[in-house]
Amino acid sequence: MEKVLVIDDDNDMCLLLNRFLTRHGYEVNGINSGKAAMEWLKKNEPNLVLCDFRLEDMTGAELLVKIKEMHPAVPVIIITGYSDVKDAVEVMKMGAYDYVTKPLFPDEILLTIKKALSEEPQDTATVKKTSTQAQPSGNTSAGAKAKNVSNSQYIMGDSAEFANIMKQIALVAPTNYSVIIYGESGSGKEAIAQQIHQKSKRANKPFVAIDCGALSKELAGSELFGHEKGAFTGALNQKIGSFEVANEGTIFLDEIGNLSYDIQVSLLRVVQERKMRRVGGNKDIELDVRIIVASNERLWDMARNGKFREDLYHRFNEFSIEVPSLRERKGDIMLFANHFLQLTNAELGKNVKGFSKEVEDIFNNYVWYGNLRELKNVVKRATLLTDGDYVEPKSLPFEISNFHRLQFDNPSNAPTATVAKQELPATPQPLATVPYENKLKSANLDAEYEVILDALKQANFNKSKAAKLLNIDRKTLYNKMKQFKAFNLD
Repeated sequence: MEKVLVIDDDNDMCLLLNRFLTRHGYEVNGINSGKAAMEWLKKNEPNLVLCDFRLEDMTGAELLVKIKEMHPAVPVIIITGYSDVKDAVEVMKMGAYDYVTKPLFPDEILLTIKKALSEEPQDTATVKKTSTQAQPSGNTSAGAKAKNVSNSQYIMGDSAEFANIMKQIALVAPTNYSVIIYGESGSGKEAIAQQIHQKSKRANKPFVAIDCGALSKELAGSELFGHEKGAFTGALNQKIGSFEVANEGTIFLDEIGNLSYDIQVSLLRVVQERKMRRVGGNKDIELDVRIIVASNERLWDMARNGKFREDLYHRFNEFSIEVPSLRERKGDIMLFANHFLQLTNAELGKNVKGFSKEVEDIFNNYVWYGNLRELKNVVKRATLLTDGDYVEPKSLPFEISNFHRLQFDNPSNAPTATVAKQELPATPQPLATVPYENKLKSANLDAEYEVILDALKQANFNKSKAAKLLNIDRKTLYNKMKQFKAFNLD
């Protein structure tokens, strides 16, 4: 029986997930704090961890790092609210397998868990390889054993903004230039790197993608360059690094700015001399690798601030491509939505034909902070919940279908001009001036919605905490939320 560890400081949520997953054949352990989880993990190794992003004693990111240090191959799924999507994307770069958003849907959680457990265990580096070549001899890294990436996972946009990118890809692909790809997390930087590789003379050679944000400082050298047997404690066999796996092909280094200074020095030698040594080795290995890097921060700015080697930046900066965010190319939103719908239909064995006009309007007016990844997850969830031929607003997450009603506490998180022009409903009296216990009793339906939503936001969508703020029991809050179609967990 596979073991699932649930970490959530909401005891009711732990009990609900325990009951649900136990019914589906899993052995479940529920823990309410990060510290207690660490103690449990020292003595036990689960098959999967389901962890809330916001715990009272530590963040999900801090706990993820500790989990990966003890059990690198265990997949970790993060539970997050939509207000934390940008943070969740960052956690993905640190090695989380996936994230699910609140309110939770049992079928979605179950599907994500099954996928995570069915895949081949991977190390902390996320590496994908497309090649029919035989692997080099020796003990290869987890990345060298990773599954192939189908090109059907990627499509290119047809907006004017993306048409310009395709011209740049066609221009640089036949060369051996190093390329820097700039763009927000989830905007499709790896897909562009794939396109450059596939349109190059190296198309039939390996393509290896490394998430540098997921590489620990201690293991980064081994993951990138490999190591010899006995190079350090635990190095029981020779290991082939990702650069060696990618030889004659292309290596894609995502979030390059996360590499430590020592690794940047080693990388500079690879770029300049086209040679490398395995950790603990004394023999140079000749390399013929095209390097494509990506970052959501300006490497030149990082270099000026002393966070990135300037000489390494200039070596990479032979050509650069800017990837606009999804909200900057609205003409591509429904193109990608329909593509993700087709993939999800095939995955679930369903035949949802498309999206209603109301859903299209919602998609086109929403600010996609998580870009294509967020859109993909929303489409997957909506397809799962759709019984008819078309996705309707009721199948969308609450925070998206009601996005125009939400107000932003931080002006820097405000929506784009298109959404900001929409008229927001009048807000009720500030929560700080009215006792919570009086609000639900006197509010009409619309005001009740606002009060509940505000309490949920203050509690980071923790239902137990929100119920305490409102001075009602959890069951009453659930019933109220179901009335607004905001929760659906049995």
